Amino acid sequence: MTERREPLHTGGCQCGAVRFALYAEPFDPHLCHCRMCQKAFGSLFAPLASVALGDIAWTRGAPSVFASSNLAERGFCPKCGTPLCFRYTASDRIAIAIGSLDAPARVRPANNYGAEAMVPWFDDLHTLPASRTENDMSPAWQAKLAGHQHPDRDD
Repeated sequence: MTERREPLHTGGCQCGAVRFALYAEPFDPHLCHCRMCQKAFGSLFAPLASVALGDIAWTRGAPSVFASSNLAERGFCPKCGTPLCFRYTASDRIAIAIGSLDAPARVRPANNYGAEAMVPWFDDLHTLPASRTENDMSPAWQAKLAGHQHPDRDD
């Protein structure tokens, strides 16, 4: 009889076309500030955490892959473009985009990599004024809003 593993984490892309399950706690959670990660994520950094290749299963669809260098590839949803993973092709591990997890707050980055490309004002971001999403929209605009994002769970 085959033992059924329960995932410790699940996640996926924005549209829900690609979903995955992690069967181990991710290790080496970090923010990568290298210029390649900045461009791949369209952001100031890439929040990533790794698992062994045997500890991830693509449970719906599969990512498309772009060889961002001769040593690495990046996976993304072929439908909505959400960045999902990074992998050195010779490695037995894969780094998952922390933001693609259904519960991203459970995986806290512990390191910054690629510091040579870190924007100089990164350390000041926490001092910026903050507001909740609903406070930035009028009630009339909120009433019109119909999201197309997949919920943070498997259906």
